[in-house]
Amino acid sequence: MSRYSLFSSLPGSLLHASLLPCVFISVAAHAAEADNALALPATDITVTAERNPQPDLHTPGTSGSRLGLTPLETPASVTSISAEQILKRNNATVQDAVTRSPGITFIGTPGNGGTALSARGFTGHSSTMQLYDGTRLYVGAGTVTFPVDTWSVERIDVLRGPASVLYGEGATGAVINVVPKKPFEGEIRNHLRLGYGSDDRRQMALDSGGSLTDTLSYRLNLNKQASNGWVDRGDSQSLAISGSLRWQPSDELSFTLSHDYGDQNPQQYMGTPLVGGHYRESLRDHNYNVDNAELHYNDQSTRLVTDWVINDNLTASNQLYFLKAQRRWRNAETYTWLPGDQVRRSSFISIKQTQEQLGDRQSFTLQHSLFGLDSQTVVGADYNTIRFVRKHDFGNTLTDTVPLSGSGGGEYISNDPFRSREANQAKQFSLFAENRTQLTERLSLITGVRRDQVHLHSDDLDTDTRTDRSLSGNNWRAGLVFAVTEDLSVYGQYATSTEGVSDLLTLDAAQQQWDLSTAKQTEVGIKQMLPEGRGEWTLAAYHIVKKKLLSTDPLNPTLQQQVGQQSSDGIEATLELRLPYDVQLSANAAWVRAEYDEFTNGTDDYSGNQPTEVPRRSANLWLSKDFGQRFSAGAGARYVDSRYADNANTVQVPSYTVVDATVDWHVQPDLTLGLQLNNLFDRQYAITTGNNGRQWYLGEPRSFFVTADYSF
Repeated sequence: MSRYSLFSSLPGSLLHASLLPCVFISVAAHAAEADNALALPATDITVTAERNPQPDLHTPGTSGSRLGLTPLETPASVTSISAEQILKRNNATVQDAVTRSPGITFIGTPGNGGTALSARGFTGHSSTMQLYDGTRLYVGAGTVTFPVDTWSVERIDVLRGPASVLYGEGATGAVINVVPKKPFEGEIRNHLRLGYGSDDRRQMALDSGGSLTDTLSYRLNLNKQASNGWVDRGDSQSLAISGSLRWQPSDELSFTLSHDYGDQNPQQYMGTPLVGGHYRESLRDHNYNVDNAELHYNDQSTRLVTDWVINDNLTASNQLYFLKAQRRWRNAETYTWLPGDQVRRSSFISIKQTQEQLGDRQSFTLQHSLFGLDSQTVVGADYNTIRFVRKHDFGNTLTDTVPLSGSGGGEYISNDPFRSREANQAKQFSLFAENRTQLTERLSLITGVRRDQVHLHSDDLDTDTRTDRSLSGNNWRAGLVFAVTEDLSVYGQYATSTEGVSDLLTLDAAQQQWDLSTAKQTEVGIKQMLPEGRGEWTLAAYHIVKKKLLSTDPLNPTLQQQVGQQSSDGIEATLELRLPYDVQLSANAAWVRAEYDEFTNGTDDYSGNQPTEVPRRSANLWLSKDFGQRFSAGAGARYVDSRYADNANTVQVPSYTVVDATVDWHVQPDLTLGLQLNNLFDRQYAITTGNNGRQWYLGEPRSFFVTADYSF
């Protein structure tokens, strides 16, 4: 476990420098705020230290715009998931929570940190960007593993479709912004949770916040979890600590210092081999990894946010941040069934890597007049310097064999030295601007531009060679929103994005020669809040084309070229509805037709095929009901269509539907006992695959978890 001082990599000069732009630069835009709340069923029981209103189409979001627009004002498909929804739906991870929003499915494996997602036909961290409090950790080989859990989460905002104009390289499919719990003013409130469940799963958690003085407030979250796991030798444990202090010396100026720490050892399960191409149910709890396997993630995030209201029309915001991610893998990762019911283990991989990212983002928001029209503009700059070092034994070619009827075991083996192999650096600088102009009383135009410059420097320590490459990306978007009424709007937008051919930090010398891939999207949609707070619904349709995929020349298999193209067309719909008898319905569905328009690999032409890990259909349903003041219950289903595990579309992974349920007993106003039931019908299914589809990463079996929540 790493030990890291809160300020050890934040020099004092940088701390002071972070405040200077807010004080001395004056350019830019005003963030609008709204405080309306969807009238959803509620009880008198306080379940968090600070009860925030349920996000709705009138609630300003953080992912769809830097202007603080509400979903009704944003020309894009956006969703907000509250902490209350996350708790009530048994969502222990961010990925559990976001896959209950339309069109996003989970494809996490230990190799990608267990956090990768698929959205709108595009997969992985390079296409589905994940932010923490609005800040992106540049991905270096599966380094996105924070936050550890959802206990410290206040809200998750999801923006679907290209978003490079807001966040830079990446994000063709979606952006997931995890907003942590923040300090609040008022009396100190605490929320304590104790939990116990299947496989000896344990939880102890605390959420505390409030005012310490008239100008100083705080928030503290602690969460300790452990489990014996649902597979053999599947022990896991995690610790998450999140703390923040906000000092507000005046109504116009505030400083918020936050530090988040996460340390986790997930269960060392690398999947289950198919037997003769078929899944064998009796192997569900077998773990074919080695006895001395290791899987360890350690993450830390430190942020200093300065918000300044310069005058009635101009505000400034600065975020100075330091992110650190450490990883340790040592596993046998590939399992292949052999006749005679043996399993050949290969891909013995040992890795240790450290990534550090120091950055600063400065923005100004201005409310002004443009050609006599009401207008808002935000302009800003973002700078990052990233260091990535890695030790590994990637040249390991050893294999061994274990019985299929057993459960792995044995020691890790290698014929390649474990030593330092890479020391990479990246420096990124961007300028961005966004504007909203009210063309008429009902029609508004939202535009944005961004220029990114990234310089990559890679040291190959094996060969003692160095490579440098500078990449640039220019992105923009334009959208129109027509407010039919204050509760109904229609929109259309055009947006672009750019992506590396792989994670920028780990591009090898050959990959660095390629340009960024480019994508463009056209989207139209409609959103409406129903009268009398009865709910809301949205509908969106889109078309995305991504070019400059890296493909292999069919006439020369040794030659790669950027000529590939992928496209997707889709429809997404959501419905939140308050029904009679205190019943709340939440439903969404997505359909996508994704295909390679042009994509070859050697002599194989995959043009017209469906990309791997992309389901055509996905849907979610959740029903909840309050039974007076004492009891509440909920149940929901998640459906994911079949997917292909290979580019040739010869290996298909079956669809699945998983049902979860919850029951809460509000014993008294400050005490609630809960029962969570996951995978109620014990469905056996594959989340994702490896080894060309011959190895399945299985979903968890049926389990229960009992909780006691006490507020004081």
